[in-house]
Amino acid sequence: MVEGSMTQGASEGPMVWTMAGQTPESAPLPGTPSGTSAGSPFPPAGPPLHLPVGPPPVAPPVVPPAAPPAEDYTPTARDLPVITPVRTDTLIDHPAVVPAPEAASDSHAPEGLGPLFVVGDVHGYYDELREALAAEGLIDADGDWAAGNARLWFLGDFTDRGPDGIGVIDLVMQLSAQAAAAGGYCKALMGNHELLLLGAKRFGDTPVQSGAGTASFQAAWLLNGGQKSDMDRLEDHHLQWMARLDAVMEEDGHLLVHSDTTAYLEYGDSIEAVNDTVHDVLTRSDADEVWDLFRKFTKRFAFRDESGSQAVRELLDAYGGDRVVHGHSPIPYLLGEVGTEDSESDGITVDGPHVYADGLAIAMDGGITMAGKLLVVQLPLTD
Repeated sequence: MVEGSMTQGASEGPMVWTMAGQTPESAPLPGTPSGTSAGSPFPPAGPPLHLPVGPPPVAPPVVPPAAPPAEDYTPTARDLPVITPVRTDTLIDHPAVVPAPEAASDSHAPEGLGPLFVVGDVHGYYDELREALAAEGLIDADGDWAAGNARLWFLGDFTDRGPDGIGVIDLVMQLSAQAAAAGGYCKALMGNHELLLLGAKRFGDTPVQSGAGTASFQAAWLLNGGQKSDMDRLEDHHLQWMARLDAVMEEDGHLLVHSDTTAYLEYGDSIEAVNDTVHDVLTRSDADEVWDLFRKFTKRFAFRDESGSQAVRELLDAYGGDRVVHGHSPIPYLLGEVGTEDSESDGITVDGPHVYADGLAIAMDGGITMAGKLLVVQLPLTD
């Protein structure tokens, strides 16, 4: 661990998440991903698979139901189809990195600070993250910070589905320390998969009350692409870092959140209040309370339909900013460019962020788990 990399959110007081929690065991499934020893059990990779009532099945159903209405989503129903990625396994120790251009300058940055960048959902795709960061001049060929006083925000969801979620977290922590030393910063938001991993480690198969009956974090983690290799490498400093992440932040008129939901409004009427409430929930470490937080932060599509712009305005009116920037819901799914598990993925193309809801919302999840693209984008967007 890089010294100084765990400072984000540290002002909330003691928040102890340790390895004392129960470690869930993955159900054996065929195949072994890159970076996993032969014979190691692991859950299937792919887009979200959500929790059914009762113990986790060995394999989820292959036919997804229709998408739920906006804001009706709960983690007890599968709502995103699985699209087989056209991607070969990558070597974690030898990431492919493109030559790093010069980091862009930005006249919108506050005095003394450089341009603002945001990163969409990563989901364990370490090599792709390094490529994307290098392409924007944010890191060098060795994976070290190369952007001086630039500002970088990750929108959450570092683990699950991809081969090296812990490697992703380690990289973000490393860049946080290096950027601070260079006069910039690298920070991250709390995604629903951070809550899920924290819950799976701390509570295991402890029953929690969901809207559809009894559930558990362990079952939800397995069905949402939890990787045994990540759980095996998860250490106390990773848990502490995740538990201190903020849920909402505003930068240069951009309201940054992970999920496209108005559920944040249930946790406070200001950015500070929301972040304090989330940290308090995690500090109390009550399984049902953490589950409810996870469930609400897993809601999606609040900004997609005709009333979407009004939902965005509710967040902007409460927390400030001119636009909401979020991850969580893959752009191909927001655009309806998806199929089933057996569908060809050639038609799914993500060129950049998706601006919608009357121009008030920017979606940043490029669908890396759906053969899409891991997005790293400078803000404000140029029209």
